[in-house]
Amino acid sequence: MFKSPIVQIAKKVCPAVITIIVSKDLPKVEDFYSFPFGGKEYIMPKTNGEKNNLESTQIGGGSGFIISKDGYIITSNHVVADTTADYTVIIEPTKKFPAKVLSRNPINDLAILKIDSYNLPYLDMANSDKIEIGEEVMAVGNALGEFTDTLSTGIVSGLSRYITAFGGIENQSQNLRGLIQTDAAINPGNSGGPLVNMQGQVIGINTATIMGAQNIGFAIPINYAKKDLQEIKKFGKIVIPFLGIKYVLISKEMAKANKLPVEEGAIVVREALGESPVIKDSAADKAGIKEFDILLSCNGEKINLENPLGQILQKCEVGKETIFEILRNGQNIELKAILSEKE
Repeated sequence: MFKSPIVQIAKKVCPAVITIIVSKDLPKVEDFYSFPFGGKEYIMPKTNGEKNNLESTQIGGGSGFIISKDGYIITSNHVVADTTADYTVIIEPTKKFPAKVLSRNPINDLAILKIDSYNLPYLDMANSDKIEIGEEVMAVGNALGEFTDTLSTGIVSGLSRYITAFGGIENQSQNLRGLIQTDAAINPGNSGGPLVNMQGQVIGINTATIMGAQNIGFAIPINYAKKDLQEIKKFGKIVIPFLGIKYVLISKEMAKANKLPVEEGAIVVREALGESPVIKDSAADKAGIKEFDILLSCNGEKINLENPLGQILQKCEVGKETIFEILRNGQNIELKAILSEKE
């Protein structure tokens, strides 16, 4: 009897896909009471307010996947965004481990966790730079935080997508770039789970869907996570290059409204009166960057809304020379900065 190759891929992938439970110590609910407001009756929880009357309460969850025998796990940053919460990884119903969040990277919506265990099932990571449109893929996760090992198949529908996503503990917006678009179903609770190719290798991390649309999901390329993982293992943290300026990305509308000479770039401006937009003794200050300078490019990459300065700086190395093309008083100049590490 012929069986689809997806059956074998599922057997390989599912053991390494885990559930992440988010919990906090909250006041124990002792009863409920009715609260009239606006002509309606609302049922409210009743607590005694004492600090010692707390209980661990699940407040959220998501998916993740193991990428090493010794317990390194990749998930989405918005799954573990609450720094005051506790996180538990469930590999099987009888295998639960407290998890330590080693890094949170909100720019790429990535997080790396660690559990203390060995000889774990894990997934290999592919080279996401070699993905092609039309390639068959499979998304795996815990749909709605309830249906474990949920599989969906599809193709890579697009590459290098840019979206504004909402999520995390405060439903904050974040701009995500360079995403893989797929028609494989990605549901709430699937966030942080893997998008795999037909060899069962991870090519992306499931991150978002378009509300009201069907068959449009997005994943973060796995190569973004590789860089974070290397830094975690080498330095124990993510090393973020720091320039030391406050700026606004220029759009066509902004350029027209403020009569700027260019329609893209990053203009150095202060956020409040009396506050310098160039931090004293920072890499930018030492390089000679000034207020109202317009940064046009960084190491040859043009700065614009689709390729913002923050995204480009992530590719730069701390301690190495970084070259900026700057527009100042109508003239293009080149400045060189040695980026420091963000504290």
